Amino acid sequence: MVWAFRHIRRMLTPNALEPASLAVGPEQLDVLFRRHVNARRLVLRLNQEGTAAVVTVPRGVSRNRALEFARLSTPWLATRLEQRGKNIALQPGNHIPLRGDDHEIRHLPSRRGTVTVDPEAKLIHVPGDLPHVPRRLLDWLKTAARAELAAASGKYATAMGVSYRRISVRDQRSRWGSCSASGDLSYSWRLILTPSYVLDYVAAHEVAHLQHLDHGAGFWRLVLTHCPEASCAKKWLKANGNGVHRIGG
Repeated sequence: MVWAFRHIRRMLTPNALEPASLAVGPEQLDVLFRRHVNARRLVLRLNQEGTAAVVTVPRGVSRNRALEFARLSTPWLATRLEQRGKNIALQPGNHIPLRGDDHEIRHLPSRRGTVTVDPEAKLIHVPGDLPHVPRRLLDWLKTAARAELAAASGKYATAMGVSYRRISVRDQRSRWGSCSASGDLSYSWRLILTPSYVLDYVAAHEVAHLQHLDHGAGFWRLVLTHCPEASCAKKWLKANGNGVHRIGG
């Protein structure tokens, strides 16, 4: 039964155009292509988070032509990226959200120990040599994100009566999560920076795709049945997703 579902999913999923990368000033920007049968011309936009260029591609238009269209629009993209704001490094003294609450990064000169959080003082303590602070903090954030996403995914998989193959946590700039045809779930590590109900919603969203291929009425009914805060989470991501994606970039 599971094999048949995955086979049907592959058959219904159109062949995706391979993503590309484009230099926009000092930044390398992902370029995503979305073929649309009803589109009559090439259309370029930044995604909701401001982390990737998205090109809508009409039927019959090649990937090379679509990429050239994006290249010619580099000045427009540069202006939009400037409006997006600057990246926030994982350096001592900077403030980042953790589970939605603002925390200051503090360096501990001791060379041993792990990253710790003082929830009352809103501090993240990172031990070790100063040059290694960004890497150590990023590793810790990814580990924390994976643990919480695995727990949320397992909870929803049980509730929805589905199963997944494995979970990965990556630096996904163009989406918060994804569900492959083979049953693999992939999430952005930056979800650990968002409020817990937002991380929870993204897990529910991707797990629901194991049962529903699209975003139809059945899909949203399943998500809302098990995750009533989905609407609030979507609004939060729309309002704050850009800022979250600027952290650790």
